[in-house]
Amino acid sequence: MMRAVGLYEFGGPEVLRVVDLPEPHAGPGEVRVRVHAAAVSPADTLVRAGMHARALSEHPAPYVPGMDIAGVIDEIGPGTETGLSLGEPVMAMVMPLGPAGGGYAEHVVLPAGWVVRAPAGLDHAAAATLPMNGLTAQLTLDRLALAPGSVLAVIGAAGTLGGYLVQLGRHAGLTVVADAAPTDEALVRESGAAEVVARGPEVAERIRARYPEGVAAVADAALVGPRLLDAARDGGSYVRFRTGREPGGHDLDGGGRITVRTTFVPEYAGRTDKLDQIRRLAESGALVPRVAATLPAAEAADAHRRLEAGGVRGRLVLTF
Repeated sequence: MMRAVGLYEFGGPEVLRVVDLPEPHAGPGEVRVRVHAAAVSPADTLVRAGMHARALSEHPAPYVPGMDIAGVIDEIGPGTETGLSLGEPVMAMVMPLGPAGGGYAEHVVLPAGWVVRAPAGLDHAAAATLPMNGLTAQLTLDRLALAPGSVLAVIGAAGTLGGYLVQLGRHAGLTVVADAAPTDEALVRESGAAEVVARGPEVAERIRARYPEGVAAVADAALVGPRLLDAARDGGSYVRFRTGREPGGHDLDGGGRITVRTTFVPEYAGRTDKLDQIRRLAESGALVPRVAATLPAAEAADAHRRLEAGGVRGRLVLTF
């Protein structure tokens, strides 16, 4: 048996509990990760609250959240071709809606191509913050395909996804304008924002004051919604990270002036090349993870409460 954190009914953080599950084993083409750290993200709170209840109902409870893991390879399936070795530190993105569940578990089995070496010099907790948000940020930039020197506005820049967008945007040669509260301005500038505007309801107007014709693209990591469309230039893009069907999301129409794009990170599930790119960027210092705090897995409910209360800078990480 193995320890995991799961839920038998959907609801608030209190539904999370430590459970014992059958220990999984790697089959052909698979590796098993002994998880030492699992990052806690807003996507996990949606699973817990029942946003994906219909998809999960196809599988027996308990349902295990978690999209980000780091640990070591402790089993390689028969006939599996991989450059990874037993005992090697690794990281991976996990899709928690499948029958195997998510990453809040002592062991996770994945296709070998979904797992890459952890960045050298990072501990498990820091590595666990990279896969899902790193891939989300990279997918956003790949879809936008902005020319170097283009202006990208990142809203919610003090958060994990927003911070990664700022860092990767700077690395791609973009001019990044970001929002921040006064207490976060230094953090956002350190991430690589060329300009910082005050966060709040008039953030689009403040961006327009700096860039009268509008910016090339707006990445809405704070789920602000329609009023950010005014910050983009004609022919520009607005990127959303939740649809109107999801809590905090919006149904948007660019009115033919702006292209509304939706970043859906499962598109990069299993993209070894992209996840390994995130590893290299972290090793080079172009992408710097932030761990807000580590908590024992048994305190997952407290981690969810803290995340949903807001104001967390960096990722909360569960340790196993």
